[in-house]
Amino acid sequence: MDLIVAQTLNGLANASALFLVASGLTLIFGVTRVVNFAHGSFFMLGAYLGIEIQALLTAVLPAGSAFWLAMLLAALATGLIGAVIELVILSRLYRAPELFQLVVTFGIALCIKDLALLAFGPEDRIGPRAPGLEGTVPVAGVETPAYDLVLIALMPVLLGALWWLIRRTRFGRLVRAAVEDREMVAPLGVNQRWLFTATFALGTALAGLGGALQLPRGGADLLMDLTILAPAFVVVVIGGMGSVTGAALAAVIVALANVAGVTVLPESTLVLTFVVMAAVLAIRPHGLLGRPEADHAAPPTATAERPLGPPGWGERGAVLLAIAALATLPWWGSEFAPFLAVDIIVFCLFAAALHFVVGLGGLVSFGHAAYFGGGAYAAALAVTAADAPMTLALALAPVAAGLMALTVGLFVTRLSGVYFAMLTLAFAQLVWSVAFQWTEVTGGDDGILGIWPARWADGPVAYFYLTLVLGVGGILVLRHAAHSPLGYALRAARDGERRAAASGIPVARIQAAGFAFSGLMAGLAGGLFVFSKGSVFPNELEIARSFDALIVVMLGGVGTLAGPVVGAAAFAYAEDWLTRLDTWRLWLGLAVIVTTLVMPQGIVGTLQRLFARSWPRRLPARAGRL
Repeated sequence: MDLIVAQTLNGLANASALFLVASGLTLIFGVTRVVNFAHGSFFMLGAYLGIEIQALLTAVLPAGSAFWLAMLLAALATGLIGAVIELVILSRLYRAPELFQLVVTFGIALCIKDLALLAFGPEDRIGPRAPGLEGTVPVAGVETPAYDLVLIALMPVLLGALWWLIRRTRFGRLVRAAVEDREMVAPLGVNQRWLFTATFALGTALAGLGGALQLPRGGADLLMDLTILAPAFVVVVIGGMGSVTGAALAAVIVALANVAGVTVLPESTLVLTFVVMAAVLAIRPHGLLGRPEADHAAPPTATAERPLGPPGWGERGAVLLAIAALATLPWWGSEFAPFLAVDIIVFCLFAAALHFVVGLGGLVSFGHAAYFGGGAYAAALAVTAADAPMTLALALAPVAAGLMALTVGLFVTRLSGVYFAMLTLAFAQLVWSVAFQWTEVTGGDDGILGIWPARWADGPVAYFYLTLVLGVGGILVLRHAAHSPLGYALRAARDGERRAAASGIPVARIQAAGFAFSGLMAGLAGGLFVFSKGSVFPNELEIARSFDALIVVMLGGVGTLAGPVVGAAAFAYAEDWLTRLDTWRLWLGLAVIVTTLVMPQGIVGTLQRLFARSWPRRLPARAGRL
């Protein structure tokens, strides 16, 4: 019983900081519709700034006053940084598709990570103690840290303050109006730009306050941005996007679920919150207190695509020339070139598979690494557990991934927008937790080793040619499927779901089929990957792998079939070069942000526009065929 009480109080203290982060995140999304993946970075900044400001104030103020004033100033400073970022970068993207906003905020997170490294150093920082609250207080016979009780008491106080701000002030009325219908706020004479900036500043200030207040319990480190991000999104989605009260309720639910996991089934702690999120969304698709998203939300692609005929000889020649140049790479490239080329081809196939649902279907998946990694694990287990030959293992990889994607697709296609994206993330986390914790089968964190190619494909050159054939063949199959009845039905559902359903298209089944086919091709990429590396680890199933694929889809061009291939090749080559630098995240983040702002159509889309302007009579009829 004492353990349950202690864990419950600890969970409620964690819920207080989680509520602050989630409430800021839900306000930002509710008003601006920006899915802010940099929100965890502001939580981290609040922690570091709290330490620095508290150290400065301690020299001139009493310890108690210095601590609490430092917490407040850290939140204000974080909000100011958020306002600057919103004015300079995000304000240019409010009418852009959600995928563009997501990628830019991910780039911002990369930049903040390295800037924090340069400013505060790589060492973990120990947080200051709250003066007068260093001891413990007995609660139901359990000695509980006094600061934890203060955090628990702060949560309803802060919720009440936010409720008053939103319900009783003019700013709050404008926020509620923007949450209900953002497009109608401007015609009423409201300055949308300043409303968005103020909301973003408030949301990031709340995240900074959460990071500062947790200092006596955890300190500050460079990984805390990713540590808090996934739980914060879970809380926001469970509570309902745009609902502060829902965020508070969900934070308590998540805290109690973690307590149940720790006390009853410790093996479930990594995934239990995502199980709760999936269960809530299955019953209430828009969260506990959320509302359906507006019908006028921007689709992931800017314009509908018209039917295309067969490619012209110029396009065929360019593709054949590129394949021929790649096929002769072992003759003129360096000794390392075949290894890098295999990585690029595998990544291109994975990105092209993701583009099939993102670009054609308008279904932004945050968890597609589950099918890439799932295919890799299926091939690895076939070799280690069943002693299967490489050819059979490679054949099983896409089948296993496709079946997994079909199962998930039947559930997630009931939702749309950010709820769809978050449910795909939940299922991906389920798969990751199985791979991480089922050590008897998957090896856990140690992974599965010794998965090497057959003798006929052994060696860098031989395996390069195998990857070239299967990888390029898979990309061509995806292109053919994009111009099949399935591809056109996915486009129809993307551009007008109600019109597609009215015309007789079974939208849910088409989307599930497209999702399954995309997962199947991602599984093929995973199978090729595991034999190229000789091993597979749970990190191939992590969120970061899915985000890498989303980034390259956007960089190449969401509305083009060649976009993900070109984007993946450019990203893989740039990453190979940038990771040699100490501040590679900063430069990669800047490249992502600048590319999105300067070339919103992506690399291929921008090139198509340039060629169309240079040869206006020739290219319009073939502009979308690349």
